[in-house]
Amino acid sequence: MADGEILKKLEDSTKDAMAVQLQTLQIILQRNGRSSYLKRYGVGAFLDTASFREAVPLSCYDDYADCIGRMADGGGGDDDDGDRPMLSVDPLICFFNSSGTSSMKPKLVPYFDSPPSKAASQLAHRGSEAVLQRLFPPRQSINKVLWFLYAGNITYTKGGFKAMAASAYPLQSSNKNPSPFLSPLVSPPDVILGSNVDQQMYCHILCGLRNLDVIDGIRAPYAVALIGAFVLLESKWEQLCEDLERGFPSLDIPDTAMRASVTEVLAGPQLDLSKKIRTICEGNNWCGIVSKLWPNVRYIKCVCTGSMEQYYQKLKYYADEIPVLGGDYFASECCVGINLDIMQPPQLTRFVLLPNAAYFEFLPFNLDQEIGVDARETVDFSSVEVGKMYEVVVTTYRGFYRYRLGDIVRVVGFHNSSPEVEFVMRAPKSTAEILTERDLMTAMENLQLVLRNVKMPDVSEFASFFDLDSNLKQLKIFVEVSGVLQDEKLQELCWLLRRNFSSLEDGLGGVYKMRKGRGEVGPLLVSIVKPGSFNRLLQMAIENGAPASQYKPPKIIRNPKIVDFMVGSALVTVSSDSSD
Repeated sequence: MADGEILKKLEDSTKDAMAVQLQTLQIILQRNGRSSYLKRYGVGAFLDTASFREAVPLSCYDDYADCIGRMADGGGGDDDDGDRPMLSVDPLICFFNSSGTSSMKPKLVPYFDSPPSKAASQLAHRGSEAVLQRLFPPRQSINKVLWFLYAGNITYTKGGFKAMAASAYPLQSSNKNPSPFLSPLVSPPDVILGSNVDQQMYCHILCGLRNLDVIDGIRAPYAVALIGAFVLLESKWEQLCEDLERGFPSLDIPDTAMRASVTEVLAGPQLDLSKKIRTICEGNNWCGIVSKLWPNVRYIKCVCTGSMEQYYQKLKYYADEIPVLGGDYFASECCVGINLDIMQPPQLTRFVLLPNAAYFEFLPFNLDQEIGVDARETVDFSSVEVGKMYEVVVTTYRGFYRYRLGDIVRVVGFHNSSPEVEFVMRAPKSTAEILTERDLMTAMENLQLVLRNVKMPDVSEFASFFDLDSNLKQLKIFVEVSGVLQDEKLQELCWLLRRNFSSLEDGLGGVYKMRKGRGEVGPLLVSIVKPGSFNRLLQMAIENGAPASQYKPPKIIRNPKIVDFMVGSALVTVSSDSSD
């Protein structure tokens, strides 16, 4: 199917979106109506939407955890009902890992061989590429992509099923024929399938530099991965030039398969190329480095919305005139929305919900309410209101029913009759939480302005934890700044924090201020942590099975082990009630 036909099919699905939604739900119920999960609520193959929503309660991952655990261990049917399928009638192929952002350990999302789900997913992904190629038509000779993918962190469940990132699945096919997905990638498969993220990132850059004249685009699933790559380039450019001169990667890359494949890409010593790159990097001017090193690059593409928005300005610094294109709204559980206007910056990015990707409901959400106090009545496509926020609820082809996705979106309009939404943040987990990701990001933007006004290093990463176990409940914020701070600069930063706590707290949201005003929350604590602390969190998450391609640094920490690590990484901690 040609790109034009793909886009027309997507467009047609949005013209009578509610009818497509009803059809999608009927397909799901007709196919999985005999699953034990639906049977326990008396749901059969045919049920109208009102009856379905009345019969089946809203759910979260914990409602499926035991069932998923049994499937992962090799159990195929329900323990109480013989061979009745637990979630889906389709064969289980593997599991996708969630990002493991806040808990460090990823959740397992079952991936069933569902034909209707495959069709919807292929339409969404091919539609996404069609949108890109409409803006940047393929070129015959400049046709490679420097794509920072990491698909080697594959684990196996007790039942022998693979567990991986959703983005790794196209690269993990048992078919011996190479995936067409690999053809535009400048990096060989052994780099993508490696086991060490830092080494893979280095080799991605090395392969990209060797083929700098044929690189059309630079991509990653999330903006944070590209920031990591450019930071690595800044610190390792001399070693990269030496590797190009020698014609093989340094001994810092011990993986035999990776070394051999990269050596083949380098194709011998590249003295002139190394000299050219060295001349560019010696200037130590990294603004606009993308077009300096890759003269034919037309775009950078990654997700920049939600918690990724903090990296956008830094990415624009490296990109300069090269457009940074937005990504789509695809989750491990299902595709949600497509970005039809990828040239827009994060604050203007909107996603058209895909009526045939899942059956969608929306749980009203109000930022002014106490966190965790939410409505229980959902609305559908036809009843959402522009300007209002909702938590997304999905019923998928692959065994999740009225499942709270954990994302908060704002409806900003309609594309034909399908809602257009902007991603706001991840949903709070409980009434104990006193701020949202968005609150924390606003507070850090305030701090960033203070630091830039006095030419202090930028905030590079941050996260928060609400300590309920202290005598007086306290909010703790962990901040990492760029570079290494000498004692004098560290003391200056502490002084600035003490002087500007009010500016910081102004951004922390209404719930925090209300509880602080009631005396329910103690003094705010801000810890400056050692350089590289958040990168170590990435390594710890990967060691616990989190997929590197999908990892997002946590903003709201809920895992005590992560808190203990961050507390141990603190160089200094400043309290809002400390004197100047």
